[in-house]
Amino acid sequence: MVSTSKGRVLLAYSGGLDTSCILAWLIEQGYEVVAFMADVGQEEDFEAARKKALAVGAKKFYLQDLKREFVTELIYPAMQANCIYENVYLLGTSLARPVIARGMIEVADTEGCDYVSHGCTGKGNDQVRFELAFYGLRPDIKVIAPWRIPEFYDRFPGRQALLAYAAEKQIPVQQTAAKPWSTDENLFHISYEAGILEDPNVTPPDDMWKLTVQPEAAPSEPERLSIEFRAGLPDQKTFTDPVEIFLGLNALARKHGVGRIDIVENRFIGVKSRGCYESPGATILRAAHMDIEGLTLDRNVRRILYNGTFFSPEREFITSAIPASQRTVNGVVRLKLYRGNGLYDEAQSSMDELGGFEPTDTTGFIQIQSIRIKKWAQSNIRKGQGGVQAKDVYGSRA
Repeated sequence: MVSTSKGRVLLAYSGGLDTSCILAWLIEQGYEVVAFMADVGQEEDFEAARKKALAVGAKKFYLQDLKREFVTELIYPAMQANCIYENVYLLGTSLARPVIARGMIEVADTEGCDYVSHGCTGKGNDQVRFELAFYGLRPDIKVIAPWRIPEFYDRFPGRQALLAYAAEKQIPVQQTAAKPWSTDENLFHISYEAGILEDPNVTPPDDMWKLTVQPEAAPSEPERLSIEFRAGLPDQKTFTDPVEIFLGLNALARKHGVGRIDIVENRFIGVKSRGCYESPGATILRAAHMDIEGLTLDRNVRRILYNGTFFSPEREFITSAIPASQRTVNGVVRLKLYRGNGLYDEAQSSMDELGGFEPTDTTGFIQIQSIRIKKWAQSNIRKGQGGVQAKDVYGSRA
């Protein structure tokens, strides 16, 4: 008897525990799966990830280098707008999602995929970012969100169940029962959440931090540097390429323990979450940019905000205004790097238990949020302005 495929799925694949198990589970459910991985500057063995995805059963593996557009279309505009969440977090995870989603829709179209899928938790912000981006690019796309499917999350109520499933399927994973936190890494930052971090009384262990040295172990002598800005963008003579500029700032900040934060924040859906972040180069660049704006920018310019939905009319409006706001932001900033300088419900925010939160409810939340995004995308497509090749004020697709 020949089995019939339920359809072809493009999976946002990280090579980690969650998406490796989701890949195996989707195949179990009868889907053909194509794995998609974006190079947004994370320190990753991409060849090992490719081999793992194919070994688990992916039909194909795609790797797209999206670093340049990540810097020029997302990081730089966010820095020009001094983007920050709850006055602390520099939005490193959310900034990478639009370029990843756009790359995914391109490949989904190329491969004739019926669905796209992701490994975002049913309690977090990422599911909203990804799915609204998908709908803003292709309004008719269908999304499989395993962490909102009872059949999946009842079978895998926490990371211990995922680790057991990975062992059963002989899927190699770096995450262990001793270090169960979840991470997301890109050129801009790395985040840590879940596991022992869900207890706000627990201090993150020293060996958790990956990018920066302990501030106490940083050089005892400060390091001084200058950053020149032209129209609000760094214009360095040592590095001329945007990616190289950012890598250079990352290297300096990492050495001096700059860019660590440990916060409890409010997720978009209303749940509080504890997160630890390292944003080395971004911390330097934002501080320098705000400093030069203090000398050059009118005080009434920074007034409009939006909630991270990149493929939306409000984002289009805001980014069209950024270049005008930055015309006068020119000059040199001198910095010194030296040694880094509630209502929280642990069960509710935990990735290892439901805690009274039903992930299926988030599907309706996203559907409501997506109504206007889909209509806006459909309007752009009719006008010939939409789709994955849409041009942005920061330039055309690379």
